[in-house]
This record gives sequence, structure tokens and C-alpha cells, in this order.
Amino acid sequence: MKIGFVGLGRMGFNMVTRMIEGGHEIVVYNRSPEKVKKAEEIGAIGTTSLEEFVQSLEAPRVVWLMIPAGEPTKDHIEKVSNLLSPGDILIDGGNSNYKDSMAAAEFVKQKQIHFLDIGVSGGIWGLKVGYCMMAGGEKESYDHIYPALKTLAPKDGVELVGPHGAGHFTKMVHNGVEYAMLQAYAEGFEIMSAKKEFDLDLKKISHLWNQASVVRSWLLELAEDVFGEDPKLETIKGYVEDSGEGRWTVQEAIDQSVPAPTITIALLERFRSRQEESFGNKFIAALRHAFGGHAVKR
Repeated sequence: MKIGFVGLGRMGFNMVTRMIEGGHEIVVYNRSPEKVKKAEEIGAIGTTSLEEFVQSLEAPRVVWLMIPAGEPTKDHIEKVSNLLSPGDILIDGGNSNYKDSMAAAEFVKQKQIHFLDIGVSGGIWGLKVGYCMMAGGEKESYDHIYPALKTLAPKDGVELVGPHGAGHFTKMVHNGVEYAMLQAYAEGFEIMSAKKEFDLDLKKISHLWNQASVVRSWLLELAEDVFGEDPKLETIKGYVEDSGEGRWTVQEAIDQSVPAPTITIALLERFRSRQEESFGNKFIAALRHAFGGHAVKR
């Protein structure tokens, strides 16, 4: 099928590549002409403006946005919807807040444009193994674009999980769970790294744990690769960023009065990782010295 794709970042370009390899006709637009040219080299139809991009599609047009969440996505939804016609389908495949996606669906509905929010998981490896996709919206729109989704996903890797907003809500919680899983692995490997007398080979243990262990996972496969390249992780700083979904998951847990201590602590540990010198830890050290005479490092 013919699909328009806006956004050729790491995820977007690989998704376009996989769709072209699957026999689909892809029209692309990106604010960076160099990325458009690169996409043309693998068979995409490149355009230089959103107007040309939309004109290059056929009714009912299908436009997939794969750009940063927040204002960039909101801005493109408004601009693209002004160029589309009733009956066209607009997809947000980024990591938007589900509430923004619900608002976007209502906004384009006034123009008689259909909307799907699709949470996409798979990272840079999706090109090879496929993407897990969680869609929210109308079944008719989902069914219409299913041939493309089937190309992008592995077997059983895509579902219409609910109405507008449900796709990005599900992806939000998915990423919250990811925070907790990463934190648990991090703590376990740090404990093993600290046990100097055993001189444990963390690469071998990563591989071992993936052989029928109850904690086996793709993350451990990646850990094995990482420890193979840098056994002591000496070339990387312990600074961990967050892209928003963990915060939203914790806030949703608060709003729904659902206890989610593990995900919450995992999020807070990311904040801790960015502190070169923790004021809170200084405070604790100073008070321990004051009440108990415990040693402090100056």
C-alpha cells in the first residue's frame, strides 16, 4: 500500500526501510533534505514540503508521523490535517502522552479525518526483528492500514488495544515497566561487580541467565553485547536520561491510586544518576557526623 511518512530519525528511517523492503510504496518528508535524499536512495519517494508530500499521496491518504512528542507532534498534526481531506487517516507513531492523542483525535475528527495513536517498541533493532505496536482508534482505520502494520511487526506483534489514546497509554505503561526491569538488572549486576573476590565475568553471566532462566530476556542479550565490548563499563558515564513515559506512568498510578513503588523508584534513580554531587547525601553525611561523630569525607 501507499503511505506517507513524516520523520526520518533512527526509528522512522528503519521503519520506512522495512516497509519498502516489504513491497510498500512510501512517500517521505523530513525537514532535513539530507535524510530525504538518503530515503530516496533506498526507494522512497522524496518531497521537499508538506504540501508536496500530501499531494503525492492518493485518497484515502495515510500519513504516519514519527517525530518527537509534545509541541513538534502537535504542530505537525495541525499542519498536516489542514492539508488532508475527509476520510484520510493520520497516525501518530511517536511517544506522545495519551491525553494529547485523545485531544488530537477530537481535533482532526472535526475535519472528518480519522486518527490512530500507535505506540511502537523495538528500538533500532526493529528493522531486523520487527516492531511491537499498540494501536488505539477506530477498527475501520486499523483494518485499512493493517497490511503495513503486518509488514512492520513480527508474528502477533500488533494489536488494536482500544479506543483513541489506548495505544499510547499502553506504550506509556510498557515503558514504565521497562524502567523497573532495567533498574532491577542494574542493581543485580552492580552487586556482582562489587564482589571483587569472585572476579565474575558479567558477559558470561548475562549469557548464562538467558538459558532457560526465569529472568531471561532480550535486555540480557543486549547486556551480553555491552559487557563484551566494555567489561567494566569504563567508557560510559552513569548518567541516565528519561524521555517522559516513566513520569507519566507514575503520575497515572497516583491518579488511579494504584501503588507502583518499583516503577516510581526506578524513575527516581534516573534522577539520582544525573547528580554529580548529591545535596541530599551531603545532608545525611553532615547529620550523621553531628549526632554520632561518624566520619565524613571533606
